[in-house]
Amino acid sequence: MKTIFKVGLVGAAIALAGCQDDAAKTDATVTAPAVQLESENDKAAYAIGVSMAQYISGSLEQQETLGIELDKQVILAGLTDGINESSQMDDQVLQETLMAFDQRVNDIAEQKRDAEMAEAQQAASAWLQEVAAMDGVVKTDSGLMYKAITEGEGAKPSAEDTVTVHYRGTLPTGEEFDSSYSRGETISFPLNGVIAGWTEGLQLMSVGSKYELYIPSELAYGERGAGAMIAPNTPLKFEVELFAINGEPALDEAAEQ
Repeated sequence: MKTIFKVGLVGAAIALAGCQDDAAKTDATVTAPAVQLESENDKAAYAIGVSMAQYISGSLEQQETLGIELDKQVILAGLTDGINESSQMDDQVLQETLMAFDQRVNDIAEQKRDAEMAEAQQAASAWLQEVAAMDGVVKTDSGLMYKAITEGEGAKPSAEDTVTVHYRGTLPTGEEFDSSYSRGETISFPLNGVIAGWTEGLQLMSVGSKYELYIPSELAYGERGAGAMIAPNTPLKFEVELFAINGEPALDEAAEQ
């Protein structure tokens, strides 16, 4: 019943919006009724109509992106018949029709998501292949790739350590999505509390090192993505400098000698 009510609101709001949209056109055959908002009831009724249209505007935009176009004249007719209790559909047919429409919307949206995911995976695979062919890039058994820019002489952290780093994260397009450099300060965090590509990659680094990490999506944010910039199945590049382990820029015994 929840699904049917949602679609019903969409239909009603389209009808209301349709009246307003058509009224603004010179060739409109349907116009919104002129109303005077004098009484409290009139104001409440008008506010309900406006708020309902605002509430479902996001759903209408999503339907348009899926290529679904509904005849506003037919929707208006259905709304009018419903108010007048003269519907051409009985309750069962009405519910079945709305459920079928909701399923169609979901199916089209799922097909679109699948196509976008497949395209993203192809682009990610191509980028990772390009990275693997670059000079100096090493690939581990997990699929992580890295390139040493500067090799330090300090100790290497374990997964249980807290590290202090500077970093810059970019997408395969080169667009930056996060950077401690931009914030002007290093950051410290437990190494076992970040994405798998970081946990593995930082353990390869000695204090004082600077690496480039090329992280496939399965070692980053996978199918869920992260935030507005990191889409599902997106591999990532990080420039990372390791400054300290557990707050101390410790050197290993060989370096100290």
